[in-house]
Amino acid sequence: MTRATTIPAAFDSALRKLVVVVVLGAIMTILDTTITSVAVNTLGTQFHTSLTAVQWVLTGYTLALSASIPLTGWAIERFGPKTMWIVSLLLFITGSVLCGIAWDITALVLFRVLQGFGAGMILPIGQTMLARAAGPARMGRVMSAVAVPAMLAPVLGPTVGGLILSHLSWRWMFFINVPLCAIAVLAALRLLPSDPVRDHRARLDLLGLTLLSPGLGALVYGTSQVGGGVHVTDLRVLVGVLTGLVLVGCYVLHARPRGESALVDVRLLRDRNFAAVNAMMFVYIGVLSGLTALLPLNFQTVDHASPLHSGAMVAPLGLGAIATTVLTGKLSDKLSPTLPILTGLPVALAAILALTRIGSHTGDIPIMAMLFVLGLGHGMIMPAAMGVSYRTLRHADIASATTATNVGLRAGSSFGVAALLVLLQRDLDHTDAAHAFAHTYWWALAIGAVAVIPALLLLRTDSHP
Repeated sequence: MTRATTIPAAFDSALRKLVVVVVLGAIMTILDTTITSVAVNTLGTQFHTSLTAVQWVLTGYTLALSASIPLTGWAIERFGPKTMWIVSLLLFITGSVLCGIAWDITALVLFRVLQGFGAGMILPIGQTMLARAAGPARMGRVMSAVAVPAMLAPVLGPTVGGLILSHLSWRWMFFINVPLCAIAVLAALRLLPSDPVRDHRARLDLLGLTLLSPGLGALVYGTSQVGGGVHVTDLRVLVGVLTGLVLVGCYVLHARPRGESALVDVRLLRDRNFAAVNAMMFVYIGVLSGLTALLPLNFQTVDHASPLHSGAMVAPLGLGAIATTVLTGKLSDKLSPTLPILTGLPVALAAILALTRIGSHTGDIPIMAMLFVLGLGHGMIMPAAMGVSYRTLRHADIASATTATNVGLRAGSSFGVAALLVLLQRDLDHTDAAHAFAHTYWWALAIGAVAVIPALLLLRTDSHP
């Protein structure tokens, strides 16, 4: 292995500035996926509407975010990463202001769609800029930096949302984005280099867009209905999932012969390294997302905890992840990116195994310790996986690869939540809540173990960075 003797290249001033800009822009958009989760009852009361209608405040944002991701690769090539970064932030700010002044639930849902559309492109654009600027020698450390906002979401989102609702109007959940994102826009204008020569010949794959974006949105909608408590055989779930699968399948058939001119180049999956990393992340992020949906529900159902207390119980997961993220980036660049992955997976699986033992008698401290350990494993896996996914790709493939990875993560997350909640519903029909949750954690462990298989395949390419 040649990487063990390589001295990692230092961050220059331009790369440090780029990291600052990306983190500033990404943190609020990621927090917005969770900050409103504690406000469902409040919004229902304020607008005198049903909880089903209020759920669209969350669902509309998620659907728009998912649908905009496939546009990212083309938009970067056509208009330039700096331009699209600023445009996406301005869309997010505009959506935030409009959400804050919304006069009824319909207006709020529509403005959340606008907000989510801007948010969906922000992280993929940031990852593309970082991957292009860092190069293989610094990839692990820059991906660790951009991973920190994602780690903060489960820690700060529900907590910040709860604090705002306790002391301020619900409108400040959206107004709080404005000054922070304005700083991010100013930083981008000042610190980002000018866009390179734009490819005016880059044509939007309209047929691909009409297949992939609605397909991904339908999948997310169908699986999110399960997450909202709808039975798996409900027509909304079946139509959403089946429609999504058909549209995504048609997109793959359409995109294969088009290659680089497709909205997302599916031929990138021929690269063994890229395919293995994305398969591992699809399974792993699905399990983790499912667990973060199950755990607050577990605490509220079995222990009768409040939503705010349930959110705080999950916070150690994010804290543990942050604790290992920076170290992971350094190890990835100095030694091998597969080392943190193959270390973090057993740590995460051991923590999930411990979760199978919790019940109504288990205190808060042991559960929080388990989740902290799970976070330690997570902080080893994700930054290293994001870095290694680019290792064998051409520079020209980075934008499309980033889009493909984010599409896979979004789909994996939705499927993971739906799968574990379906398994929980099945067990709740035959046993008490505490045992049903324990059985579902066993399923999470079994599914998570599947991620080890593609992770081991990375060893075959580890000596050929």
